[in-house]
Amino acid sequence: MEVVSLNQISPDQVIIWSWMFITLNVTILYTWLVMAILVVGSWLITRNLSSEMNVSRWQHLLEVIISIIRGEISEMTKKGADHYVPLVGTLFLFICVSNVLVIVPGFVAPTSSITTTAALATCVFIAVPYYGISRNGIFHYVKEYFQPTFIFFPFHVMGELSRTLALTVRLFGNIMSHEKVIGILLAVTPFLFPVVMQILGLLIGVIQAYIFSILSMVYIASALSAEDEVHEEVKKEGSTA
Repeated sequence: MEVVSLNQISPDQVIIWSWMFITLNVTILYTWLVMAILVVGSWLITRNLSSEMNVSRWQHLLEVIISIIRGEISEMTKKGADHYVPLVGTLFLFICVSNVLVIVPGFVAPTSSITTTAALATCVFIAVPYYGISRNGIFHYVKEYFQPTFIFFPFHVMGELSRTLALTVRLFGNIMSHEKVIGILLAVTPFLFPVVMQILGLLIGVIQAYIFSILSMVYIASALSAEDEVHEEVKKEGSTA
């Protein structure tokens, strides 16, 4: 087994177990741990759902989270939010739980790895055309890339790629830098100050989860609104013809 120092810049470099071409690093281990916590936690909370006034605290917490997410999505799309809650809600919960669990000794947030943040950003990159095509069809979605003229096609593509890169680097940079700063403070300062920084770091982690989820929905909503405008123009042209 190859062991790499935890002081490496990325948890991808911390190898727990390897055999031939199969490698298990800290990022993979803690990513699956967070997913297991979310799956088991969701099952435990939802197995006895109640519509009565008196519900469990966990069900009430879940309802509050879903209500907030649905409300934020409705503000941006101005239409039904239920279609987008599974993606945006999952992104928020995964990132939030990953960031909050850093209070557990030895836990390394998967979001401090650029491979994880790149994978999350790629999900958003795929979701944008998926929701656009599912609403107005592939023809109208592709047509939007050539607006106002075909010359703008490469710029639209670069815009999509740059947004994905921005999501990747933003989340990775904030989480990774926070962990490194806490590590330095624990080594060179008394106990109290790092504890305050750790509490502040938890708040930052939740905020970063919120920002990533909101930006994801903004990108999806902006694509849908642009496609709706094109769709309306096509309808008007058809009605006047």
